[in-house]
Amino acid sequence: MTTNDSGSAPKPPAKDPWDLPDVSGLTVGVLGGTGPQGRGLAYRLARAGQKVVIGSRAADRAEAAAAELGHGVEGADNADCARRSDIVIVAVPWEGHAETLESLREELAGKLVVDCVNPLGFDKKGAYALKPEEGSAAEQAAALLPDSRVTAAFHHLSAVLLGDESIEEIDTDVMVLGEARADTDTVQALANRIPGMRGVFAGRLRNAHQVESLVANLISVNRRYKAHAGLRATDV
Repeated sequence: MTTNDSGSAPKPPAKDPWDLPDVSGLTVGVLGGTGPQGRGLAYRLARAGQKVVIGSRAADRAEAAAAELGHGVEGADNADCARRSDIVIVAVPWEGHAETLESLREELAGKLVVDCVNPLGFDKKGAYALKPEEGSAAEQAAALLPDSRVTAAFHHLSAVLLGDESIEEIDTDVMVLGEARADTDTVQALANRIPGMRGVFAGRLRNAHQVESLVANLISVNRRYKAHAGLRATDV
């Protein structure tokens, strides 16, 4: 008697980890889009053809930054940015992280949120990682936004490279963390839109702290070697 004869259904084939969704039609909002990291991400995604809205506490500041970026980027206050977007990247300073997200809980409900904030401190010895009470910035975001789908990504990107119009490709992998495969696949696909980048699944949100913390090491690398280092995962 075969397995099928016994009534057991055959196992479906394993999903190809590189079979990612088409995200080209989604609108991406960037909270903190007037800061170096958020501005650089907005520029790269818009340059790749993504619809992008940057947010700021002041709408006029966001609109001015959007006009400078071009490529169809639009500016709005943070609340309007969140409402108008399918995916929202959080690129605000760590010091304002909790306050910003608390104020936008309603606007971010039901949204896919991508936290790229790195909790860092600085002293005479250089940069060092901070550990939030929740475990990481991403886990803090998940606690503050119970009705959103929170992921973590885009932590290790140089704002200098992102904003340099002469650079066509940025050679780096983007570590993507989250609880639902559909969500991390979407964020991986978004990273893949930027030439040279590749989104790589790197675990659940409980692993976000070490990913966020690694930025302190990269800052040390960059200072020693006068570089803008990124990351590559080998054999993947």
